[in-house]
Amino acid sequence: MEELRDFVTAIDHVGIAVPDLDAAVAFHREHFGLELAHEEVNEEQGVREAMLRAPGDDGAGAAVQLLAPLTPESTIAKFLGRFGPGLQQLAYRVSDVDAATVALRARGLRLLYDAPMRGTAGSRVNFVHPKDAGGVLVELVEPPTGH
Repeated sequence: MEELRDFVTAIDHVGIAVPDLDAAVAFHREHFGLELAHEEVNEEQGVREAMLRAPGDDGAGAAVQLLAPLTPESTIAKFLGRFGPGLQQLAYRVSDVDAATVALRARGLRLLYDAPMRGTAGSRVNFVHPKDAGGVLVELVEPPTGH
């Protein structure tokens, strides 16, 4: 049985749930000097999101992902309602999200999706249920081809 360490290549990002994306981007720019690397609306996941990176980061380092809800019914809106703004997820970059999903399921972990979904900038993602990961929502991120 393959180990997850055979697939994890880096910490990809940490996700922070925020009620106001523009205000959160401005805060991280002003106080920490982070730069906006990517911004998009992901209708499928019900979020408007921004990826921020340290100055000069070419995309190899870990990013900060800010997530704001598109609707009151979105997962992020529910998270904000339950916990307030704050750390929402830890994302590991993987070489093959399908194989990582199979390996984790073989170990008895629950994943949120039957098959990976579209993530930021065309990546493919799946999530390990927080109840199976010490209370942490763990995201598996396979970057888009050529990234």
